[in-house]
Amino acid sequence: MRGIKYLVLTTLLTVALAAPAASQWSLDAEGGMVWSGYNNVRIPGDTGTKFSLTRDLNSDGAAFVRLRLSWQFHPRHALSLLYAPLKLAAAGTLDRDVFFVDQVFPAGQALRGTYVFNSYRLTYRYALVRRPRFEAGIGLTIKVRDALIRLENQGGAAAKKDLGFVPLINFRVLGRIGKSWGVLFEGDALAAPQGRAEDVSLAAWVDLTKSLRLKAGYRIVEGGASNDEVYTFALFHYAVVGAVLTF
Repeated sequence: MRGIKYLVLTTLLTVALAAPAASQWSLDAEGGMVWSGYNNVRIPGDTGTKFSLTRDLNSDGAAFVRLRLSWQFHPRHALSLLYAPLKLAAAGTLDRDVFFVDQVFPAGQALRGTYVFNSYRLTYRYALVRRPRFEAGIGLTIKVRDALIRLENQGGAAAKKDLGFVPLINFRVLGRIGKSWGVLFEGDALAAPQGRAEDVSLAAWVDLTKSLRLKAGYRIVEGGASNDEVYTFALFHYAVVGAVLTF
């Protein structure tokens, strides 16, 4: 975890020192609430007990924050770094024994679950279209996932951690409807036989000044993996408000 933060900070510093004077930076800050649509787990993937952190347990919504620093170093080329932490809790009792990781959790006992999926992403995007009222771009994202699923009861606890890299396709489509407002559709997504990942948002935006933009909308995050080690698929709904500062 410390290594990831060090890598992100080092990359930010390197990019900042390399930026020409004519380049443009922006800081995109999002906040709001996130809720689980579904969250199905079986660990180990071949011998564990399948259960749901949303149907079998109760999982409330949580506040969230996401930060993206972008560098437009050419009219058609941009780099960005995203920090997107996610942590949700669940609690309740199960009507059956659950074998999770290396431990059996008996039915009928109070159970607490924790789901963490922190995402760090480096994105390069190329602008295919740059018109006064319409912009469209496509690129590549390298995502570092720092994930944890944990169950605990009065008898003990078990957890599965996962740290890995995932390549994703990035896209961005911006439309200007009025003089200073419009809509934005953007995200990262990719599917493969081993699993899939989608992080897509649709938002309305308004420019208050030349350097400050406000936005509000909806984000959906979905995906997971299925193999002998883990089976985990989850869907999350985000109510989003945010601001983009250009400098």
